[in-house]
Amino acid sequence: MSGRDETDPIIAEIASGVAALNSVQWDSLDPSANPFVGHAFLSALEDSGSVGPGTGWSPAPIIVRDEAGGLAGALPAYLKSHSQGEYIFDHAWADAYERAGGRYYPKLQIAAPFSPVPGPRVLARDDATAVRLLRAAENVVVQNGLSSAHATFVESGQLDLFRRAGWLIRAGTQFHWANDGYSDFDDFLATLASRKRRAIRKERAAAQAAVDIEIVRGDQIQPEHWDMFWIFYQDTGARKWGRPYLTRAFFDLIASRMSDHIVLVLAHKGGHPVAGALNLLGPDCLYGRYWGCTEDIPFLHFELCYYQAIDFAIAHRLVRVEAGAQGEHKLARGYLPVTTWSAHYIADRGFREAVEDFLMRERRAVQREQEFLGELGPFKRG
Repeated sequence: MSGRDETDPIIAEIASGVAALNSVQWDSLDPSANPFVGHAFLSALEDSGSVGPGTGWSPAPIIVRDEAGGLAGALPAYLKSHSQGEYIFDHAWADAYERAGGRYYPKLQIAAPFSPVPGPRVLARDDATAVRLLRAAENVVVQNGLSSAHATFVESGQLDLFRRAGWLIRAGTQFHWANDGYSDFDDFLATLASRKRRAIRKERAAAQAAVDIEIVRGDQIQPEHWDMFWIFYQDTGARKWGRPYLTRAFFDLIASRMSDHIVLVLAHKGGHPVAGALNLLGPDCLYGRYWGCTEDIPFLHFELCYYQAIDFAIAHRLVRVEAGAQGEHKLARGYLPVTTWSAHYIADRGFREAVEDFLMRERRAVQREQEFLGELGPFKRG
């Protein structure tokens, strides 16, 4: 397949995968160094079989090259035969389109698979190349009879690129913790209302009394740590999705390719591991990704995933913690609502108009909900 902007001679290619592309050139296209669109992360998904044949995620990165043959721009794109592992739900769109006689799948997904993490979705040296890449994605959809293209968890700084290209914009909500220059966890707690402060202290005390907590990073993480975590991850994956999205080999590959980005929080009880939380570290942010346990211990999820992450962020002067998708329970623990964004190209004009109408109403509802949730935050008033 190929895509071409008819108003410009630039030609876009569809590569067989990110792993086949030059890693230095790929990573140079993202100055923000977001780990989820880095070559190491995306190629590990491919090489481990977490995406590819049998998964419903077929790697199809759209790229453009410069005159010397190097990468000038890229979209981390996939042909999808379902809507799983995206965290921005379009199942109702698929049902409606197919009831009307259309075929929704396959679709083109521009994303960091299985990662509800805002970040760049158009990797390009300049805005002109970025817009041309989006035109190429549209042409891939049209030329190959696909229903649509979707860019999920687009960082806000790139929204204008999609708007200029005429894509529909969708709003969602996540809960992030922001570091206001805190010196330690108690300094953070001092900004909360007294009732919320007492509740968090009680939760932390109960969890820490039940287990011993260990944080391992980078080269400290040994194969036995990954064996432990794989058990935890399987437990969560089986309960949430029916089967885990990631293979065991994925964790070995990220350990070898991006160990400096890994922060693993483990809980031990009586000398035996009982729970773990995996985080990835960006330049100014800690991203909470996967969690699991083999024993249900009160408040342990909050301790490993939220409070330990705050401790780490304060100690390392990170700007924020992003603890993953959904979860209004994060609000009482200092994680406030923020808007996430996605962008959508719908090939069928009638269907596009219906989706556009839905999105206008949904954005108003998201805004009202965020205003309401903001009033429920744990911080002191006035």
